[in-house]
Amino acid sequence: MTVKVFGFIGSNAVYRVLAALYEKNVDYEFVRVNMGILEHKRPRFLARNPFGQVPAFEDGDVTLFESRAITQYIARKYVGKGTELIMKDPIQMAIQTVWMEVESQKFDRASWKLMEIAMGRVRATPELVAENEKKLSEVLDVYEARLKENKYLAGDSFTLADLHHQPNINFLMSTRLKRLFESRPHVRAWVADILTRPAWLKVMDLSPW
Repeated sequence: MTVKVFGFIGSNAVYRVLAALYEKNVDYEFVRVNMGILEHKRPRFLARNPFGQVPAFEDGDVTLFESRAITQYIARKYVGKGTELIMKDPIQMAIQTVWMEVESQKFDRASWKLMEIAMGRVRATPELVAENEKKLSEVLDVYEARLKENKYLAGDSFTLADLHHQPNINFLMSTRLKRLFESRPHVRAWVADILTRPAWLKVMDLSPW
């Protein structure tokens, strides 16, 4: 059965899933969802994702939504192929889970708000910008300390804890907020590493920008 990803090129959540597929060397079919004509709100798509958001994912009889859940499925289903994106040791897996939670609960919230401001989706008041830059800076300070001791967030191997950061970081590195990453030497080295991985470059080759 063919793995299918339903979404559109340009979605950070879709990019997250595609990066995992490329890391695992899993072939897939991309099914474009036209958000402009609200295909994501039609019954056929809602049967795959009841929240009407991309991506949706199919692997045979398995249908999933939420990008981080999909990447974990990919990593576990295709263990032994490509990059091992999850730790096997229970303690290491727990550490990886901690940093995956940090990404989704702390990094993503601040970075996504700053992305919305940069894209003009949210009115950029000085207070809002300062608040979220402060939140992101605090997270990056923690990352700097962590990456001083480890090459990647979960340890010495690239895992989903790092992969989940790729889309938002890639966008922010094209904005003035690049300085927040580059002013921290260990964060800067980590960013340079994860954004030049062959799998991520394949994702970026799909982008029209």
